[in-house]
Amino acid sequence: MLRSFYPVGGDEFMTIEQVQQTLRRSRASIYRYVNTSHETINPPFDPQRLNPEHRQSRRQPLLFHPNEVARFARDVMGMTTLQVELKTIPPNPTDDLLQEILGELKHIREILERLEK
Repeated sequence: MLRSFYPVGGDEFMTIEQVQQTLRRSRASIYRYVNTSHETINPPFDPQRLNPEHRQSRRQPLLFHPNEVARFARDVMGMTTLQVELKTIPPNPTDDLLQEILGELKHIREILERLEK
């Protein structure tokens, strides 16, 4: 039986390190399983590979949806028990400040849009 545990939000993605810990494989092994290509940034879905989320550029890190990691473990690796856990990082002062700045910018934008009308 495949057991998966997801965070409340459900929109969290997993990094290579988290996939490595979940599947209990080496980093090199995970990279061998990943569906990547030198020709295209986002190759088409391959059911025999671990498919990352779509990226805008090659500089963006590879991220994986927990459902995709669970599917890969079950269908390709034959794992019957898998625990996918994403731990949320507690907010730090920088994140709080950035959220406040974002809120202020949104407020300024609303005011400017009202003035244009």
